[in-house]
Amino acid sequence: MSTPSSVPSSEPLRTEFAVTVDLVVLTVRADRLHALLITRGLAPFHGAFALPGGFVLPTEDLVGAAVRELREESGVVRSAGHLEQLATYGAPGRDPRGRVVSVAYLALEPDLPVPRAGSDASTAQWVPVDELLGGLGGTGRLAFDHAQILADGVERARSKLEYTQLATAFCPPEFTVGELRQVYEAVWGVRLDPRNFHRKVAGTPGFIEATGGMSEGGRGRPAALFRRARSEAGAPGAPGTLAGAGSVALNPPMMRPVG
Repeated sequence: MSTPSSVPSSEPLRTEFAVTVDLVVLTVRADRLHALLITRGLAPFHGAFALPGGFVLPTEDLVGAAVRELREESGVVRSAGHLEQLATYGAPGRDPRGRVVSVAYLALEPDLPVPRAGSDASTAQWVPVDELLGGLGGTGRLAFDHAQILADGVERARSKLEYTQLATAFCPPEFTVGELRQVYEAVWGVRLDPRNFHRKVAGTPGFIEATGGMSEGGRGRPAALFRRARSEAGAPGAPGTLAGAGSVALNPPMMRPVG
């Protein structure tokens, strides 16, 4: 007769694990793409650079936890930018505290201010992405698997600039074509021909639309102001939601230069 321990069970093996959120927060400052990093004030990886994030509380959902951690650790309050779920990271051993699964988010905001460290972060700062991806620019190794999460977030942003309105998430509500081109140049790390860019932008249906206004106070002649084009349903779009500025597909796409 079989013993109870030898009877096959239909119940799966349950593993205890915790859930965290991590954020890849990108903005354009001084015509360069920057990512938000904090210095961890607690173990593990005390003193190491990391992405903002933390454990999800029992009373909150994932998006709420991401927004809260961003505010608590850096003082950055989301406004009219773009937020989307990036990926889930759950490799065994990624966190020395135990089995921890992280849901990562990509946040894009226009011209964010200098962050203020708080909570379990001892510092918070903007670091140019090209320095981070090119060897961390003297910041040292990122904690946990945050270097991979950062690389995945930057590539997601670069790719989505090709076929969505995501570039407008880095811009104020009204912007010139030149300002939009500077976003593409900063995110892609390339120089674009102004005339060809203007022709492509103007010839892509559903991308941007003229406001009727003109820029003021800049160098040179005033330029026409534009905004993100409204969706087919007639709504301006939902900046700050999970779909946000990436919700409308561009046809033809704005292809990234090769080489």
